[in-house]
Amino acid sequence: MTETYTPDEQTLLLTTARHTLEAITSGQDVPLVDVTELPDAVTAERACFVTLRRHEDGSLRGCTGTLTARRPLIQEVIQMTIQTARHDPRFYPVEAHEVEGLHLEISVLTPPEPLAFAGPDDLLDKLRPGIDGVTLNLGTRRATFLPQVWDSYPDPVVFLSLLSDKMGRPNAWRDPQVEVQTYQAVIIEEAD
Repeated sequence: MTETYTPDEQTLLLTTARHTLEAITSGQDVPLVDVTELPDAVTAERACFVTLRRHEDGSLRGCTGTLTARRPLIQEVIQMTIQTARHDPRFYPVEAHEVEGLHLEISVLTPPEPLAFAGPDDLLDKLRPGIDGVTLNLGTRRATFLPQVWDSYPDPVVFLSLLSDKMGRPNAWRDPQVEVQTYQAVIIEEAD
């Protein structure tokens, strides 16, 4: 991915996400941003995910996002921070007392590209562990893993099997009807 963000732009995105998290968990208004006063890099329409992890053990506390660019990046970061903190179906909503103990990560995504392959073995050969995020589509079901999930599951068979389980269709990646898309991400995260 050729997109890069300056340290100031990264700080702006992370500070906006942090202020949003603090506001929504303490009953305050969500920060408003005037995109006319901001750098082009943070106002271009981009898809993103926001991930929350606990400082104490690195465990996941929420991760949601969008694969399709819909609004300026800084506004998408605000919306995905709210979504992750309040509406990740795997977790109860984040509470104010937790905020200080959470680490924020923003993944800015490239547009997804279809991946052509001729069966499961060819799919395994074409994946780029550690580089590509992967989305599986089968019928009405869809699931994705961000590129950083490869850090936990570097074996492509395990990676795709867990992704299939996530979409509720075990071994969906072996189905002849499955469609696969890949994308890359720029990771912007708070310092430890």
